[in-house]
Amino acid sequence: MRKAQRLAHHPVSVYPLAMTNDAALTRRRSDNPHEETWHVYFDDVRVGTISVRAGVPVQADQWGWAVGFYPGMEPGTGRRGIATTFEAAREAFEAAWTELLPTIPKSAFAEWRCDRASRAEVAAKRARGEKLDSEIRNTLMRCVCGTTFDSWNPAESYPHRAHITAAQAANGTRL
Repeated sequence: MRKAQRLAHHPVSVYPLAMTNDAALTRRRSDNPHEETWHVYFDDVRVGTISVRAGVPVQADQWGWAVGFYPGMEPGTGRRGIATTFEAAREAFEAAWTELLPTIPKSAFAEWRCDRASRAEVAAKRARGEKLDSEIRNTLMRCVCGTTFDSWNPAESYPHRAHITAAQAANGTRL
């Protein structure tokens, strides 16, 4: 089946796949025009994909699906498979999701959302031309005595060398 024919059967809009625990699975077409991939979401968390397999012989099953997300789920706990048609892949995906969902703690979804927010924050800083906090040089140190000093300023750092050396000798970290 040619790509144009396959696309004609699957509208680009978002619509429910299955109802599970008061939240519908929805799928959205990937924005990559060179591949036919559908991202599947549970609420706002992308939990898997259904896509045409690239580089397989025409007589092989053309569709692949994968259920799982990271961070949140432990690696290796997801499910995946292949199918001859989009509908068969969708049904297999739904069956795997229905089996897998009760084993996924709510905290896994929260972890994924937190990671998404963190990545968005980094992307926004980059878009504004700002450096990340980890890219800004900071020469301040806190001595074991509790004083914060500039390690590049000899006048500030010399008085604390004795404190730091004594603490390292006491806990066995001194080389």
